[in-house]
Amino acid sequence: MSGRAARVARLADAAIELLAEGGMRGLTHRAVDARAGMPPGTTSAYLRTRQALIEAVVQRLADLDRADLAAHELPTEPPRAAPALGPDGLDQLAAGVAEVLDRWLTTGRSRALARYACLLEAVHRPELRRILEHGTALRVQARDLLARAGAPDPRRQGDQLVAFIDGLLFDRLVGAGALSAPPPGTPASREDLRAGVRTLLRAFTGA
Repeated sequence: MSGRAARVARLADAAIELLAEGGMRGLTHRAVDARAGMPPGTTSAYLRTRQALIEAVVQRLADLDRADLAAHELPTEPPRAAPALGPDGLDQLAAGVAEVLDRWLTTGRSRALARYACLLEAVHRPELRRILEHGTALRVQARDLLARAGAPDPRRQGDQLVAFIDGLLFDRLVGAGALSAPPPGTPASREDLRAGVRTLLRAFTGA
């Protein structure tokens, strides 16, 4: 990573923390400078506009998400040719998804909250809808995985799988699940998440 790229990543990380703590209202160039521990004006020098700052956050979120998926041996790009995905593969997929979700509920919690803040902002600012592109890639991947598992309608069911996982994460972060589910970061939490994802995969594929 070049010096400029490293500094932009550092600024984006600071912006993510600010978004998680105070939403869009707390995101200013001056606040990012302070949180990143950089001289005043640094953020403006690298990311001149608010839109550029938000886009840097979106790109950083996507990069970190891909790193998490790869670290848990989940595919980050649709394979050009891959074997069929049987019951054992579905079990491994559900376990991997659960591990990633549990990470996003603990050490990655700020990133998850920042992502939702950006999504809400994009509703009112069409020029920021690029944040949805990463979700599109995940949908393509989910469709491919379900096709390999023998799902009868992988396109529709892949979209539903992504929506379910996203809703599950949201519920555990800010919904009733935050109070009723096992504490994030525990084996019980990962098992509960795995069971939920596996149940849906079983319903889609009959496996």
